[in-house]
Parts: sequence; structure tokens; C-alpha cells
Amino acid sequence: QVQLVESGGGLVQPGGSLSLSCAASGSIVSTNVMGWYRQAPGKERELVAIITRSGSTNYADSVKGRFTISRDNAKNTVYLQMNSLKPEDTAVYYCNARAFYIATSGDSWGQGTQVTVSS
Repeated sequence: QVQLVESGGGLVQPGGSLSLSCAASGSIVSTNVMGWYRQAPGKERELVAIITRSGSTNYADSVKGRFTISRDNAKNTVYLQMNSLKPEDTAVYYCNARAFYIATSGDSWGQGTQVTVSS
């Protein structure tokens, strides 16, 4: 496993933008896939976007065209640029890192950062 330190998040008006970043330390293999999940109050945690070390990405349908995930392998850091934010994007966002494309119980998780979209 690795340690994940998230930054970014906060309060933004609908239509605004925010960016998140997550720096990983530890096993390089355990960061083959990095990504973001989110959990809104009363809902289950859901995938937002993931990116492999080679740059392949996968997005939730609800964020396609609005969010962009990227990573800097040299810094072992993953980023999430969120544009055209909607109130339904409000959630705690969690950074995720893992060795395999499929999530397992061995994944590493960040502490979470709050994103609130409200006027």
C-alpha cells in the first residue's frame, strides 16, 4: 500500500471549476492505477475517474466532458480538473491507488476532501 495526500476541494458556485491533486508515496507498483471516487451523503461511494500509468482513462458517465483526470508519473501524483460543476457533484472525493485495474480490498485510499457546489 501507499500513503495518499490529497489537496484541493472547497466551495464553488454551480458552473465553476475546482482542481484536486493527490500525491502518493510508497510502492510504485501500488500506483499502477490511480483515480478518484466520491461519496455523497446517504449514497454509496462511486467511481469518478481512473487513469493507468500509461495514461488510459475511464470516467463515470456523469462527469464525462466536464472532468479531466491526469497524472505525473515522475511525481506519482494524480490530478482531477473539474469544470462546469453541478450541485450533484457535491461529495467527499477520495483518491485511490492500486496495482490492478480492478479495485480490490488491497487498494490505498486518501483521507477524502470535501467538494461543495452551491450558490
